[in-house]
Amino acid sequence: MNQQQLKEKIVQVIDENKVGILATVKGNKPHSRYMTFFNDNLTLYTPTNKETHKAEEVEENPNVHILLGYQGEGLNDEFVEISGKVTIRDDQNLKEELWNERMGKWLDGPKDPEYVVLEIKPDHIRLMNSEGNPPLDLDL
Repeated sequence: MNQQQLKEKIVQVIDENKVGILATVKGNKPHSRYMTFFNDNLTLYTPTNKETHKAEEVEENPNVHILLGYQGEGLNDEFVEISGKVTIRDDQNLKEELWNERMGKWLDGPKDPEYVVLEIKPDHIRLMNSEGNPPLDLDL
């Protein structure tokens, strides 16, 4: 699989799997939770409340790890591993673009002052379990 095919496959896995695991660092140890991710040319976005542990953790250490794609159907389920750095964004246009009513459980709306978006710029992406291939690393 060439790099362009690999990128296309990674984008497919990300776009088909909006919920994944975000791991941050807390006290020099990993701390993981499920999040919803939005993809824009391999930059990932996930909405959150700025008064959460994850927001505090990425302010202290912006390095994160994300898993997307494994569906639990079997040992050959494709998934991606993404390592990257987070920037906390408070851009109103971005917040409105990502907003949906299901987020109302945690936030009061797209103009809620507690609502922020974590922007993850990957520095490493690996595709796992793809058609019997060994792990495949995308050149970034």
